[in-house]
Amino acid sequence: MVWLIPRRSFHRLFGAVLISASSLWLAGCPYGFQGGTLPNVKTVAILPFDNDTPEPRLTAEVSEAVRQALEGRLGLRVATEATADAIVRGRVVRYDPDVPQSVLAGVGQATVTKRKVQIIVDVEIVNQREGTTVWKRQGLSVDGDYAPPAEADGRKAALAKLVQQIVDGAQSQW
Repeated sequence: MVWLIPRRSFHRLFGAVLISASSLWLAGCPYGFQGGTLPNVKTVAILPFDNDTPEPRLTAEVSEAVRQALEGRLGLRVATEATADAIVRGRVVRYDPDVPQSVLAGVGQATVTKRKVQIIVDVEIVNQREGTTVWKRQGLSVDGDYAPPAEADGRKAALAKLVQQIVDGAQSQW
């Protein structure tokens, strides 16, 4: 006996079988798609960064930028140090808000038309549950350009680069 199945019905049947098989395979797969989280880490404590610079606001600004990035980009929940799966700690080693980038030469004088903010930090992410360092970088240097006198714009750009480096570093350890 020969079964004749119209071509359109065959494609629908084949597609349904393929989708069902894929679903069963994924259901048994131990890996999931949760965004960019770290393995075995769901909560994080961000300790206030130590600050070796004369700029007192950097501690809060760096800590807040890191918190927002880890929550938003890695999907981690903030917790206390005692209950967190991982901790992030660091130190702002250097802050230079006035590095000349571009100079316009004039008769008898030069005018700086572009400057940059430079921030250098040491940062470490530690998995407290496993007692291992997830990622560590000393002397991580970032900068942000600005047109004088908008130093705040340069600092914001530098902080964005800093958190990108930290997120990239953490994700590289999967």
